[in-house]
Amino acid sequence: MTAILLSDSVRSSLYSLRQTNDLLSSTQNRLATGKKVNSANDNPTVFFAASALSNRASDLGNVLDGITAAAKVLKSTSDSLASLSDLATSAQATARNALASTATTARTTGSVAGLIGTSSFAVAATKTFTVSDGMTTATITSAGAVTAQQVLDGVNNTAGLKVRASLTADGKLQLEAAAANAITIGGTASAAELAQFGLTAGVTAAGSVNTSRSAFAAQFDAIRTQIDQLSSDATFNGTNLLNGGSFRVNFNERLTSSLSVAGVTDTSAGLGIVASVNAFQTDKDINDALSNLTNSINTLRSQTNIFASNIDIVTTRQDFTKGLIGALNAAADSLTAADTNEEGANLLALQTRQSLSTTALTLASQADQNVLRLFR
Repeated sequence: MTAILLSDSVRSSLYSLRQTNDLLSSTQNRLATGKKVNSANDNPTVFFAASALSNRASDLGNVLDGITAAAKVLKSTSDSLASLSDLATSAQATARNALASTATTARTTGSVAGLIGTSSFAVAATKTFTVSDGMTTATITSAGAVTAQQVLDGVNNTAGLKVRASLTADGKLQLEAAAANAITIGGTASAAELAQFGLTAGVTAAGSVNTSRSAFAAQFDAIRTQIDQLSSDATFNGTNLLNGGSFRVNFNERLTSSLSVAGVTDTSAGLGIVASVNAFQTDKDINDALSNLTNSINTLRSQTNIFASNIDIVTTRQDFTKGLIGALNAAADSLTAADTNEEGANLLALQTRQSLSTTALTLASQADQNVLRLFR
């Protein structure tokens, strides 16, 4: 297509108007986006520097999501631990109530105080102590001496024997029937040898089962079941730190900073809370349960402190990451942000220049028309 010839004045006016329109478009874009650098064409150095800052802020945003999720898992676990502690404390109160209810089964207490497990007395070799419930018998055979612990173990470790042995608070050997059965002490040991332990051969008549203790034992076992169920239900976002689960939380986008959180197994078995023994008819069985509960409560408290420490770590890193993301975004904005006051003033000036350029173009066109009139 043949080019159209324009006069110098018209061409100059068009060029000026085109420049003004380009500047006007650029200024309007800066006001619309709030940025003075919107692409690499505007300022490559600034654009790529700001992009690097923004990209890291975006990567850290993804990391922050993981940290936030981890904080919620730990908070849920801490709440679950508090509930487990409440259940363990409730079981402890139940066992204490059972102990406060007077036993009604057969019981015999030795007359010698101050015994401890290692207390040892001479008993002729091959001589025996026997403890029987009428159906099952425990036999302790001497090798020249017998300790109090041997008597305790011999009775308590005999399968099926409905008699429990323990030392009282003042160190006396005590035998308790675990059901409505008699207690028979015998063997080939002499009366004097038995007397060293405060015992005498003979039969302690059968008593009766304490129904209150049986009810407390059933309540204790029900609480123990609840501990198992709570431990199993303490799952948050697919993670159960109270039933063997674990997880790792990353603190930076390069995966070089992290925290590994090991879970625990807080079932009744994991905590060492065994089911009630002999329906809590003997003080020994109740005291054993109380000892187990004391240990389990101490374990739960220790675990609570550990998880609380982990929560502090994760929360601190969460706040740090939020602050770092904000700083990165602020730095990127400071490189690319436009001064709206300045750009507004530029827009007004450019609009004025655009009007002037349009007027100049009109005047230039009129000059060409005046030349045309000379030929008419």
